[in-house]
Amino acid sequence: QVQLVESGGGLVQAGGSLRLSCAASGFTFSRYAMGWFRQAPGKEREFVAAINWSDSSTRYTESVKGRFTISRDNAKNTVYLQMTSLKPEDTAVYYCNADAYIVVVTRGGGSWGQGTQVTVSS
Repeated sequence: QVQLVESGGGLVQAGGSLRLSCAASGFTFSRYAMGWFRQAPGKEREFVAAINWSDSSTRYTESVKGRFTISRDNAKNTVYLQMTSLKPEDTAVYYCNADAYIVVVTRGGGSWGQGTQVTVSS
């Protein structure tokens, strides 16, 4: 059974940084693509970033390119989202997603964690 547990969220001032973690269990992490999504109040959940398992290639939504970095540590079964130059519009609950296929992850079709709140104050 896929289990994903996000952590690392919190309150940060605009311009600051946070690193989110997603600890995975219940599946062969090294053979799964992983992704991050976010959902702001009153808005739909949106794709943020994804990383493939085969070559660690990455994908980002345009609004976070150059500011966010997704990475993975297969030895720790963990995927990270390093967020820098944070803006108030980055405020959202951030969710982890996992699937064997990155195309499924980018569409939000994989398994979900419970989310972690990120709040960026102006």
